[in-house]
Amino acid sequence: MSAPSAASGRRQAASRFLAGGGLIVLLLLVIIVGMGLIQPRFFNRLNLLNISRSFANLSIIALGQMLVMIAGGFDLSVGVVVALSSVVAASLMAPLAELWPDLALAVIALGMAGALASGALVGVANGVAVAVLGINPLIATLAMTSIVVGGTLYFTQGIPVYGIPDSFMATFGSGRLFGVPASVWIALTLIALVIVMQRSTAFGRHVHAVGGNPQATRLSGIGLRRVLIAVYAISGSLAAVTGLMLTALVGSGQSSIGSTATIESVSAAVIGGVSLRGGAGRAERVVLAALFLTVLANALDLARIDSKYQTFVLGAVLIAALTGEKLLGKRAADA
Repeated sequence: MSAPSAASGRRQAASRFLAGGGLIVLLLLVIIVGMGLIQPRFFNRLNLLNISRSFANLSIIALGQMLVMIAGGFDLSVGVVVALSSVVAASLMAPLAELWPDLALAVIALGMAGALASGALVGVANGVAVAVLGINPLIATLAMTSIVVGGTLYFTQGIPVYGIPDSFMATFGSGRLFGVPASVWIALTLIALVIVMQRSTAFGRHVHAVGGNPQATRLSGIGLRRVLIAVYAISGSLAAVTGLMLTALVGSGQSSIGSTATIESVSAAVIGGVSLRGGAGRAERVVLAALFLTVLANALDLARIDSKYQTFVLGAVLIAALTGEKLLGKRAADA
């Protein structure tokens, strides 16, 4: 192979690597190395635990957002579902814990079941609005956001709901297995399940087909409405899981919890390569993007960057990542 051909091959390989998620890896390494040099507290055990918990919570909710976006939609209600599940779980656990003080396991199970059911119910309602009523996904989930916010605020009056069992907080909030927080183990389990679903199940293929070519999907006999309702239900359920983990961490049900979850989950999905037009996206890259955003936010906190400037930085990074991914993807395709 001639020298120009070898150089061209290396450039093409580099472009494919960066377009395939390598850019996120490089940016992540830059932040980690840079923070390690300028801020020793970055590798402090407590800080690493905080990063791991935040990463787990974001990755869980981002997986649900990813599935909805692959199917050609958006779910702007995931943030309020986090708050709803928090309030529902605490509101069920608190009185049941007083009624059955010796049945903590049953109390926790019922509270978690109620929270997951509330998230799934909101997701199903979103799916019906989009798939059956034909409402634009942005409008449908925005309207649902307003409904859920109004309902949770009316119920709680903005006051945290206390009284959840200590064992719930000890297990899912501060609990660790082999030194790793329980929320991380839960996230890793869900990540593995979504990866298997995408790669090895008919439903995973149907989700991509619905977002890639809805008309052809309908003609092929795939239940388009059923798939759409299912992905919204999964998104709502995963958001509820995040709500449960945050509730265990803070020790109360709060109607204001998860306020940034929507923008963060969309950012993780988009930076992770999920197509805005639907039909494309992989869980592995979305999880990597969630880790990148978590580490970036932590670095900004340690650097004592004012919160209003952090919002600017996160927005700029999102735009830069989108631009870079688009250019690299085009170059890789042309190659």
